[in-house]
Amino acid sequence: MERRQQPVVPVARLAGVTREQFLRDIYPRRKPVVLKGMELGTCTTKWTVDYLSQAEGSKEVKIHVSAVPQMDFLSKNFVYRTLPFDVFVQRAAEVKHKEYFLSEDEKYYLRSVGEDARKDIADIRKQFPILAEDVQIPEYFEKEQFFSSVFRISSAGLQLWTHYDVMDNFLIQVTGKKRVVLYSPRDAPYLYLSGTKSEVLDVDNPDLEKYPLFVKAKRYQCFLEAGDVLFIPALWFHNVISEEFGVALNVFWKHLPAESYDKTDTYGNKDPTAATRAIQILDRALKTLEELPEEYRDFYARRMVLRIQEKAYRNDYG
Repeated sequence: MERRQQPVVPVARLAGVTREQFLRDIYPRRKPVVLKGMELGTCTTKWTVDYLSQAEGSKEVKIHVSAVPQMDFLSKNFVYRTLPFDVFVQRAAEVKHKEYFLSEDEKYYLRSVGEDARKDIADIRKQFPILAEDVQIPEYFEKEQFFSSVFRISSAGLQLWTHYDVMDNFLIQVTGKKRVVLYSPRDAPYLYLSGTKSEVLDVDNPDLEKYPLFVKAKRYQCFLEAGDVLFIPALWFHNVISEEFGVALNVFWKHLPAESYDKTDTYGNKDPTAATRAIQILDRALKTLEELPEEYRDFYARRMVLRIQEKAYRNDYG
C-alpha cells in the first residue's frame, strides 16, 4: 500500500500579541497562529486532576468512550456514557483502568454541551461555573460576537477526527500537550469530505490507494503546551491529538453577521444558511441535468464548473 508523507508547514508562534495587534495584523490574514504568553487566569496552574475533581464534584457528564485512540465520528467507533464528573476526570487521567466500559485501556473525551444540547450552546460559565471563575478568556472579539465556550478533557493519546467549524475560535490549551494538524479551506477537494468531516482518519499514515488526492493537501502543524492559544479561523480543517491527559477550552465567535448562521446550530458546525441554500440549488440543477443524454450532461456539467470557478473562486488565496 502506497504511503507518502506530506511536507509540514509549521504554524507561526507569536508572543505578547495585544488585542490591537491581533485585529490589525493577524486576524485579516485568516491563517492559524499560536499565541503565547496570554493572560488566561489561574486555570493553567490550578487545574490539577485533584482540583478539577473537587471543584465540580459528582455532577453527571455525558462522555465519549473509545476502545481505540483514533475516534471516528463517521463510523461512530465510540460509545456515549455518563459518569460523575470527578470519576470521569480520574479515569481520563489514567492509562490503565480497573473499572471500564469497553477495555482497560479505553480513552475518554468530554466535549461540554448546553443543558439541552439540541437548543442550548456550551458555556463554561453555565455548565462549570466554579471552574469558569479561574479562566480569563482573551477578549479579542466583540462581546456580541461570542457564541460558545466549550470545555474539553481528553485522555492521553486520544485523536479527534479532522473537521471544520463555521466560526472562528481560540483553542486554549489549559493543561497538557496537544498536536494539531490543520488544512486550508482551499484544500477541501483533497480531504474526502462527508459533511463537515474528512473521511481520512489517519492523517499520519493515510491510505493513498483509497484517498490518492490527500497527499496534495498542504499540512500545517503545531504543538500546544499549557498556556498556548491557537487561533483557528473558520473553515480551516483541524485534527487534534492529546499527547498527554489535558484540559482545554474552545471559544467560538461569529465572524459573519449573526443572521448568516443557522439559528438551530448549537455546535458551530452547521453551514451558513446561504451556503446551505446554494448547495440545495446545485443539487436541483444536477438533478435537472439527468434529463439529458450522458454526452450532453458531461458537457453542461463542465460548463457549470467553469462558471462557478469564474464567479466564486478567489484568485488571491494565500
